Amino acid sequence: MNDPNNATSSCLEPLPVTGIYETLFRFQEVTGTYMGTKPEHRPWAQGFPLTTPVPGGPDMPTSVSFTHMDLRYPSPTGQDPLLIALRDYYNHFNDASIETDNIAVFPGGRGAVYATLAFLRKEHKVLVEEVEYTPYFDVLKLMQKNYRVVPSNVENNFRPDVSTYRDTLSDDDGRKAFVLKSNPCNPTGVMMGGAALQDLVDFCSEDGHGGIIDEAYEFFHDNAESALKYIPDINDTNIFVISAATKGLQAPGLRVGWVIASQENIKTIRNISSLAMGGVSRLSQIACAQLLDLDRCIHARRAIAAFYGGQRKRYGAILRELGFSLYTGEGGFYHWCKLPGNMTCVEFNERLFKLGAAVLPGTLCDMFRRGESGPMGSFIRFSFGAIPPELFERDVEILRNALTAK
Repeated sequence: MNDPNNATSSCLEPLPVTGIYETLFRFQEVTGTYMGTKPEHRPWAQGFPLTTPVPGGPDMPTSVSFTHMDLRYPSPTGQDPLLIALRDYYNHFNDASIETDNIAVFPGGRGAVYATLAFLRKEHKVLVEEVEYTPYFDVLKLMQKNYRVVPSNVENNFRPDVSTYRDTLSDDDGRKAFVLKSNPCNPTGVMMGGAALQDLVDFCSEDGHGGIIDEAYEFFHDNAESALKYIPDINDTNIFVISAATKGLQAPGLRVGWVIASQENIKTIRNISSLAMGGVSRLSQIACAQLLDLDRCIHARRAIAAFYGGQRKRYGAILRELGFSLYTGEGGFYHWCKLPGNMTCVEFNERLFKLGAAVLPGTLCDMFRRGESGPMGSFIRFSFGAIPPELFERDVEILRNALTAK
């Protein structure tokens, strides 16, 4: 089909399956079923939380009220109730001073990242950590962005600081650095907070600099905070704070994400709706605005941090007992760990597939994409995000069986 000499070949440049979908489709190939379609499946590879209430947490809505007016096209800027709810959330929890004109709404956090990078000027050099959120690599390549990789590995315990970012810039990069960072980091769970987050904000605020700080996992840390806490006036920066309903609000199916930036930058990136996206479903925006009720968020932030913090410790203890080396931080719902012995992530997944489980290979988080023989070839991202606590003992059994299988 893609033979250029064939008159019926596709007119499109081929785009291979990327990221997590490489694992999901391989699982389907081996098992004949798609991950998550059977109750015995273990989606340890996937990055979504429970969509049911966590222990001690608020109820999750199961319906939304709307009128015939809400079946019309949405505003490309986002509907007022959601914009107001987002403004109030960040101003309440982080002492920010943003207005609704500082916010743009997108179909998911990934759409927000993609839209922001789509408008990034070519002279900016993107700085991305060596181990990061899988799609960052594919987006940077697809958009042909200039980027440099910031060392984040065993040598620095996967915890680079701002000085490491500075050292990564070369003399010919000039004053045009643009950070691309998840915080807490996906996959490691390492969070820059307090003084370290202030340093990152200061670096991104320097003349000619900027950055995306992707805060999808904000709720999953005992000391949850946004970069907005350290930005006196976002209108004076080229910082883009991105998040979504996917993780902390436990609603990945709503496909609602947002960007918070200067009013000048928001005017620009909102225009992608007029070109490509057409806005976000009004029904999804109604549901998201309800989830952002301040009293509910106070409750949810405490419950989610407590529940997932407990799960992190619980799974961490058994992974260490089984011989994994852990490099996990205190955020998110993943363990970033090295397999015991000489086992590779690919070999481990092939064993797991036969047991109805899968993890995300560390090779897909490697921003150099060095493959199974590279330094991340023995690492995995183990997700406990969507696993009810009562399944823990069965999870331990599956892990033991996979490690001892021949």
